[in-house]
Amino acid sequence: MNRLFASAFALALSAGAVNAQTLTAVLNADIRSTNPGVNRDGNTDAVEMHMVEGLVGYAEDGSVGPLLAEKVEISPDGKTYTFRLRKGVKFHNGATMTSADVLWSWNRYMDPKTDWRCLSDLDGRSGLKVVSATAPDADTFVMEIDKPNGLFLDTLARADCGGTAVIHKDSVKADGSWDKPVGTGPFMLGEWKRGQSVQLLAFDQYVSPKGDKRDGYIGSKRPLVKEARFLVIPDAATVKAGLLAGSLDMALMPESDVPDLKNAPNVTLAIAPNPVRHSLIIQTRDPLMKNQALRQAIAAAIDFPELVANVSNGLGKPNNSPVYMTSKYYGEAEKQGFTYDPAAAKALLQKAGYKGEKITILANKRSSVPSFNTAVIAQAMMQAVGINAEIEVLEWATQLDRYNKGNYQMQAFSYSSRFDPALGFEQISGPKDKQPRKVWEDPEALALIDKSMVVTDPAERQKLFDELHKRFIEQVPTIFTHNDLDIIAHSKRVSGVTPWASQLRLWEVSVAK
Repeated sequence: MNRLFASAFALALSAGAVNAQTLTAVLNADIRSTNPGVNRDGNTDAVEMHMVEGLVGYAEDGSVGPLLAEKVEISPDGKTYTFRLRKGVKFHNGATMTSADVLWSWNRYMDPKTDWRCLSDLDGRSGLKVVSATAPDADTFVMEIDKPNGLFLDTLARADCGGTAVIHKDSVKADGSWDKPVGTGPFMLGEWKRGQSVQLLAFDQYVSPKGDKRDGYIGSKRPLVKEARFLVIPDAATVKAGLLAGSLDMALMPESDVPDLKNAPNVTLAIAPNPVRHSLIIQTRDPLMKNQALRQAIAAAIDFPELVANVSNGLGKPNNSPVYMTSKYYGEAEKQGFTYDPAAAKALLQKAGYKGEKITILANKRSSVPSFNTAVIAQAMMQAVGINAEIEVLEWATQLDRYNKGNYQMQAFSYSSRFDPALGFEQISGPKDKQPRKVWEDPEALALIDKSMVVTDPAERQKLFDELHKRFIEQVPTIFTHNDLDIIAHSKRVSGVTPWASQLRLWEVSVAK
């Protein structure tokens, strides 16, 4: 245990011993900043969203709902959004939030000097442009976009955009440079010890959204402890030891640690699927793999319940859809995936004219993804029906480069989270001449995806996603195996812990005295 790990571990021990009202959670790396949507990564976003809030936020089913807005009204032409603000919301400095604060925050984000990650998503460079933002009265904020866009609110809600947080002017110094977040969230920033810990203090004037239970970022968000600390402990073995010793309260853990933790007397596991999707991607322009019957044969050769059970320690469930399992759009159509049928696979191979040509599956051995194990099991199942499958193990950087260039036949690959299915389909789809990393380029599918990004009616969007899923399963441009799992190990003295979107949420979590 090096000095950094030791100091963090000692801090955890002292925190648990001194104050039962202190909740101690773990980060595997330090945050990058406290500036919403600026100089950020996943850990930064997770901590930031405890301190700041935007007009809208994500629910746990991936839909977007009001947060600092009480309701959102959309004009009949789909271009004007009117946000009616919740009354009585306080900033961490005690000031009451008004539409003037929303407008100031928006103008700051749109200033290129802020270096906001999501500026290009909303200034027209990526096809969506906010043409005006006004505050007609203290309780109303109005935004107009250049054309209807079904993903506008999703963009505002994204954690990597800092939730497009509404912050007070006191967040910046007199010269306009960043100081610290003066937001409306359930926790305030305490002390940030770089490389060691981030202290959060409960905001006693916090006004929680309506609802009697947590729901992503928009449900009940009460701070139930006086203090929370995110400790920076990169070493997984140190984290597991701290949980087993009772000196750490909660941490996201890999599946490989479940056997050691599930029977621990003082530890409980909370497990749920998240939007990350694991897959066997296929290069449909490869001379061999462009044959649809061959791709269908590969899908029929794989026993997905068996594969997923093996690569997830029996914790995961198969999902062949690009739509993740807990999405509001994951319906009966999306549940209809590939069918394991070795006899059908052999018949499809004959139909495809397959003559035993080698098919290479690229994989890597990173511990955070099931790439190698997926490739090994898929290889055995493919070989069982007569497919000459081989595995080539690469360093992750090399495999990623091959992916970006489209230089492969198959890869055991994982796609990062996308809440909205339109973005999930777009992530894998597009013209390969312009974007070689894309796997699905069926023109009719691309047109459906484009339409899903404009339509706002949920029922109409569901029909589009259902049709896209059916086309995907038929054409087999790639094979999704399952969604990733969030596994939170936490002390039994801690209650209210629920996994969601690979985030540690410390609101609505309490510690027994």
